[in-house]
Amino acid sequence: MAASSTNPRTWSTHEDATASTAGVGLGFVLSDVDDIVCLDLDHCLNPLTGRLTPWAAAIVRDAGATYVEVSPSGDGLHIWGRADVRQGRRIRRPDGTAVEIYGTGRYIAMTGHRHGNAPSILADLSTVVAKLTA
Repeated sequence: MAASSTNPRTWSTHEDATASTAGVGLGFVLSDVDDIVCLDLDHCLNPLTGRLTPWAAAIVRDAGATYVEVSPSGDGLHIWGRADVRQGRRIRRPDGTAVEIYGTGRYIAMTGHRHGNAPSILADLSTVVAKLTA
């Protein structure tokens, strides 16, 4: 059976997923059983230089010490943390880029390609989420 971001019976553990040959990589299902959230920043990273756009650098700075990885596209970031986000949002920026905020009902593909010196912890992103959605 194919996995579904809304059907827990189709999910597996990290151990089982890494041992599987199905699919194209690992990911994480955001669900309402915890408070884990992902901020998805599109087109904010120069893949050649590693430099962030100023708007993305400000969000990363505001997020503080939390896990951040380069998204599968290679030019975006996933900022992982904790907050109460039950309704996902896509915030279109004036320059056409977007920030997406999800906490439930989504599957996020993961690369394991840590951005900079990001730690392996999840910070409280409540203030960042409130600022972005204000």
